[in-house]
Amino acid sequence: MIESTPASQSAGRRRISPARWREIRDGYLCISLWLFGFVVFTAGPMVASLALSFTRYEILSPPVLIGVDNYTRMFTIDPLFWTSLRATVVYTVLLVPLGVFGGYLLALLLNQTVSGLAFFRTLFYLPTVVPGIATSYLFAWMFSTQTGLINSILASVGIQGPAWFGSREWVMPSFVIMALWGLGGGMVLYLAAFQGVPTALYEAAMLDGAGGWARFRHITLPMTSPVIFFTFLTGLIGTFQVFTPAYVITQGGPADASLFYILYLYQNGWQYLKMGYASAMAWVLFVILFSLSVLSIRLSGRWVYYEGVLR
Repeated sequence: MIESTPASQSAGRRRISPARWREIRDGYLCISLWLFGFVVFTAGPMVASLALSFTRYEILSPPVLIGVDNYTRMFTIDPLFWTSLRATVVYTVLLVPLGVFGGYLLALLLNQTVSGLAFFRTLFYLPTVVPGIATSYLFAWMFSTQTGLINSILASVGIQGPAWFGSREWVMPSFVIMALWGLGGGMVLYLAAFQGVPTALYEAAMLDGAGGWARFRHITLPMTSPVIFFTFLTGLIGTFQVFTPAYVITQGGPADASLFYILYLYQNGWQYLKMGYASAMAWVLFVILFSLSVLSIRLSGRWVYYEGVLR
């Protein structure tokens, strides 16, 4: 019986040629600047914020280790933490379904063969390239209680408009309406998805006698479901990070009705100089978003169709 020796085993292994080593070296050299930026500006600050979350750090004085006191205070003592989280969840529950459905419906309408199609596509996409601050000031004027455009139009037909951003009941719907102004971003993705559906499927369905609704339900919807899931997931993450509109328009008011999570995190870090507490809030947000993302991805297998994937 002949036993293989370590030398014969190593000889059987594939050796990396000098040319291959040069390719590996050149590859790492090409991405070295990105790696440096990632470590310095992303991974490094994340590790630092995790360490600071266990300290009392007021920026002007050195951090003091306090263990999990920041997290304990967050969940048991600070009522504004739950207020901000609740406001963010309400905003997410209202906006994400409306954004996904509205963008999809808009894309369906703009996927038809009508005159002036390019103009309407451009018109609906333009709001997505307007800076967030400009959009916030625009809607602050439009929804102004006394001199706003919306209430002026309502007054002209004998209707007294609400206080909008100045009302606890209307401030959240006002932010949702403002966010829906940017449906064009999702619309572009859906239009690209519609263009990617093979026309042969529609032709085969029509030969089998399938009507418009049947073709949409059994072809268009499944084939575009990955894009629907993508817009849902990115919208979910984005709504938990809303900051600019609330900071510019309401500063969290009235009576903390629009105190979104990121706005409260910012206030703790840069207004109250509680950087350790703000870091703890950031990591709680990371855990929330990570958990929701994992749950969404696991559940997506039940309704998202990927071409070529066996079930």
